[in-house]
Amino acid sequence: QQLENILVFPLFLENRNLNIKMKLTTILLVASCLTAKAFGVQPHTSLSKKLNTNAASVPALRKQSPAINSPLFRDSQLTRGGAVPGWNAYNEQLDKNPLTAKAFTSLAGFFLGDLLAQLFIVKAPTLDVRRLITLSIFGFIYHGPSGHYFYNWLDSKIQGTDGKTVATKVAIDQLIWCPIFMCVFFTYLGLAAGDSFSVIGNKIKSDLFSAMQGSWKIWPLVHAVNFKFISTKHRLVFINAVQILFNMFLSLLGAK
Repeated sequence: QQLENILVFPLFLENRNLNIKMKLTTILLVASCLTAKAFGVQPHTSLSKKLNTNAASVPALRKQSPAINSPLFRDSQLTRGGAVPGWNAYNEQLDKNPLTAKAFTSLAGFFLGDLLAQLFIVKAPTLDVRRLITLSIFGFIYHGPSGHYFYNWLDSKIQGTDGKTVATKVAIDQLIWCPIFMCVFFTYLGLAAGDSFSVIGNKIKSDLFSAMQGSWKIWPLVHAVNFKFISTKHRLVFINAVQILFNMFLSLLGAK
């Protein structure tokens, strides 16, 4: 009987892990469908005409952008039934104050990511407010501003949306930008916790590759969509929509 239990237990764990993965996959698929429905992935003919008619009024700098309009984001003026409240005002802020708008976008992304991680993954009896504020500040002071400048630079240097261009951008993002971002992330958390630089260095050595492996499981596909369909203007809001889930992983990794 004891031998039978030993043989059956690994199968039980394997089935349990499979069920968890299936549930997570279902949640991601449903969330993706709802997001696509909210933002509208179908091209709008009147919008195309409108963009062509007003092409002369677009500033020269914005004309150089890979895409003035993102196919995955509908024109805020044509969003039916207010499906995305505040979308028009948000777009105005992206035009007038892009750095500030993207900083607050990342603040919200990191705040929600850590909040959900604490509530549904860690399930701590009390909310770690200090950790929540620390990660939210990181999104505001680094993720948003650095993403603004990095993606603007990348789009200005490598233009186009063909397969080779998209693959090149994804490779640069994941092989160069990702390790830099992770090192800054661990350094920031260490300094916020009062750790010495030797402790921070050991943290980076022990967790950097794990963090990058986690990134490689999600972000190459996400950025393929990002660089193919999303304009420079909307890159960070798209990234943060996905990153709420990835930030749950980062918050857990940072709390180890």
